[in-house]
Amino acid sequence: MSCGLLITAAASPALAQSGDAASVPGPNAQGDVAVTIYNNGQSLVQDDRQLRVTRGRNRIEFPDVSARIRPETVTLAGEGLSIIEQNFDFDLLTPDKLMDKAVGQVITLVRTNPATGAERTERAKVLAANGGIVLQIGDRIEVLRDDGLPVRAVFDRLPPNLRARPTLSVTVDAARAGTIPARLSYLTPNLGWTADYVALFDAGKQAMDIQGWVTLTNSTGTTFDNARTLLVAGNPNGGGRRSGARPVRFPGGGMEAVMDSAGTESNDRERLGDFYLYPLERRTTIANAQQKQVSFLDIKGAPATSTYEYVNRWLASSDEPVSAASVLRFSTSRQGGLGDQLPAGTIRVYMRDARGDPQFIGENRIDHTPMGSAMSLLTGEAFDVKVQPTVVSRTRKGSARWQTAMRYTLSNACSEPVTVHLVQDGLWGDVRVEQESLKGNRVSADRIEWQVPVPANGKVDVTATFDTRY
Repeated sequence: MSCGLLITAAASPALAQSGDAASVPGPNAQGDVAVTIYNNGQSLVQDDRQLRVTRGRNRIEFPDVSARIRPETVTLAGEGLSIIEQNFDFDLLTPDKLMDKAVGQVITLVRTNPATGAERTERAKVLAANGGIVLQIGDRIEVLRDDGLPVRAVFDRLPPNLRARPTLSVTVDAARAGTIPARLSYLTPNLGWTADYVALFDAGKQAMDIQGWVTLTNSTGTTFDNARTLLVAGNPNGGGRRSGARPVRFPGGGMEAVMDSAGTESNDRERLGDFYLYPLERRTTIANAQQKQVSFLDIKGAPATSTYEYVNRWLASSDEPVSAASVLRFSTSRQGGLGDQLPAGTIRVYMRDARGDPQFIGENRIDHTPMGSAMSLLTGEAFDVKVQPTVVSRTRKGSARWQTAMRYTLSNACSEPVTVHLVQDGLWGDVRVEQESLKGNRVSADRIEWQVPVPANGKVDVTATFDTRY
C-alpha cells in the first residue's frame, strides 16, 4: 500500500452468533498440543480442546491452527460429535487486507494538522486499493499519497471473513449438550526438523567428541505452545530417495559423505514401522518464524582417523596435480564407535590449533545411517597432498581388447609421512589387472583401491596396467 495510514476499527461484531459454539479463546486458543514432525517438512498436529456445545447443530471455531493446514486431512474426534462441514479462513487481518475489503464502502478519514494538532474528519468512499488508495470525498476524487502528513482511516466494522488468527470452523452435530473433550488432528507443511552435528576431532588421540542437535523450523504462521514433540527420522512416501550406487568423488566434482558399509546393529530406540522416533524429553514452545535447537546426542572420545583419498574415473588424466580429499573415518557401532543411529543431517568438524582453540576444518552431509555403519566424511581438499593421474599408453590387443597403462604420482609436502587411499573407479567386470607396482584390493567389479604410503616431503609413483574390452 502506497500510503502509510494508521488504520483502526471503531467496532467489531461478536464472532459467535446464536446457535454457534466455540472453545474459549485466550492469548492462544490451543489446548494440549502434541506435534509429530517428519524429516520431509510435514507434521501431524493433535490439539486436545474442551468444547462447549448445545445438542444438535453447532458451529465451532478453532483459532490458532496452522496457517498452512491441509484442510482435507482434518479429523475431529469427540464423544457424540459428527462433522457436517468445515471451513478454513486463512485470509488474515492486515491493514492492506482491511482496505482491500473496504472497496465500495464508506470509511472515516481523520486528518491531523501538524502545526496545531487539530483533527478534521471526513467521510470517504473507497473506490480502489490497487497499488494506491483512491477515495471519493463529496464531489471530488482523491488519491492518498505517502507524503508524511498524519492521516488515519477508521472503519465502522471488521469484514466477517478476515481473521486476526488462522481459524478453522467446523459444523458438527452433537448428541448432547455440555463440555466435551475433543481432539483436532491435521497435517501441515512448513514445520520440519533436521539433524546437525558438531564434531571436535583430536588428531593426537585419533578420537572425536560429537554433539547432535535437532533444529526445528516453523514457518506455518502459528506458534505451538508448550507442545509435546515427537521427531520421526525417515522419509515417508519414499520422497527424496537416492539410488543405491556409491557416491563417487572426481576431481572438480562435488564431494559427498560415504557410508562405506551399512550397519547391522540395533538398540532399544523406539521405532514406528521403518522409522526411528526421537521424543523430546520436555515440552517446548515452537514459535512461528523461529529456529530452535535441542540436543539429542553427546558422545565423548569416539575413535576416528583422519586420512586422504583420491578417486580417479576411468581413463581420466590430469595435466597438473590435483588435491586429495581430506577424509574423517569413524563408525556408528556399539563397540568402538558412536553406538547410535544417525538421522540425516550435516556434520561440522573442528580441530584444535596449537593454542588449543577449536577451529572449523569442514563439513558434509550424511544420509540416514544405521547403527554399526563405517563412515567416510569428506571435510575438504588437502593443501599439501596432491595426486596426478596419467594415461601413459593405450594399446589395442586384437579386435576386442585394449591394454591401458596408468601412472598415479602422489606428492606430500607435509613434514610427516601420510597414507593416501587411492581409488581407480569406473572399471568393468571383465577388466583384468595385468601389472601393478603396489598390491591393490579389488573391492568390487568396477573399483580397485590402493593404500599408498607417501614419505614426508616426498613423492611416489603407483603404476598399473589394465586389460579391458574398451
